[in-house]
Amino acid sequence: MSKINILALSTEGLRSFLEQMGEKPYRAEQILAWLYHKGAQSWEEMTDLPKALRKILSESADTGLLHPSRKQTSTDKTEKYLVALADGQAVETVILPYDIGTSACISTQVGCKMGCVFCASGMPGFIRNLSAAEIMAQVLLVKNRLLQCGRELKSFVLMGSGEPLDNYEAIVEFLGAVQDRERLGMSLRHVTLSTSGLAPKILSLAGLGRPLNLAVSLNAPNNALRDRLMPVNRAYPLEQLLPACDEYAKKTGRRVTYEYILLQNLNDQAEHAMQLAALLMNRLAHVNLIPFNAVPELGLKPSPRNVVNEFAGILKKKMINVTVRRRLGADIDAACGQLRNNLLG
Repeated sequence: MSKINILALSTEGLRSFLEQMGEKPYRAEQILAWLYHKGAQSWEEMTDLPKALRKILSESADTGLLHPSRKQTSTDKTEKYLVALADGQAVETVILPYDIGTSACISTQVGCKMGCVFCASGMPGFIRNLSAAEIMAQVLLVKNRLLQCGRELKSFVLMGSGEPLDNYEAIVEFLGAVQDRERLGMSLRHVTLSTSGLAPKILSLAGLGRPLNLAVSLNAPNNALRDRLMPVNRAYPLEQLLPACDEYAKKTGRRVTYEYILLQNLNDQAEHAMQLAALLMNRLAHVNLIPFNAVPELGLKPSPRNVVNEFAGILKKKMINVTVRRRLGADIDAACGQLRNNLLG
């Protein structure tokens, strides 16, 4: 028989599992504290559990934790982990050392269906969704690594390989575990979900009314250009996407971030900045400009720094909130758009 994955259980589900074994419900809180907050990697480390219970758990249950197959460290202290999954697949998870606190970039799928022309994650094609437990295991991997060196995970982004809203049910289950005080116990104000723009799922997410930060990968100010860069726009053009984002802002009270990857001579001209400003004017919006991070196979180039600055300046003059994303981990292919799932690459 396969073992029960503890990370796949709700708090009540774990209590029920333990009660079936003849254990008191409070044992669930002890186990969850070890897994989510104390950095235990095995049942043996959970020293306030009776030895007999630890033995039974080792035979019948798996902690659900994942372990890295490879680690790379950037010159800017960014860390990238290749995380092997039980079925032989793999995803990449990144620790981001920002000045305001350590963050992490978490993957939600093995591969991706979206086919954005500037992103490496979809190059292997779509393989499968991650479970809520596999997504959480990445967060705990980061949390435990930081715990070992006296650091704390302040925030994280669902911005690694995959389209989170294409894995909607698992994401909603995962977010429940994030908010659960007995499990991760983290406010969704410290969590950002990045989407290529699945408008119906954005509306579904808005209906939950949770204070989750939404980042939309926009990258073009008109449908013709966005169709070229992001095939998803053919299904959900700007006329559908932007009203869905407006509804999200209305229901949650959270400003929507529009990510805009700047590609030399493609979407970085002054006319594009003017169109973008007109598109977002009077919306609860923030623009995050992202200089393109090189992926050799894609044949695209980043916009020069002076072009980035000019683009940002036009938006500011039009009273659009804008920042330029700090580049982290590019030398180890850990920056935005560079993550893959190759066990060998």
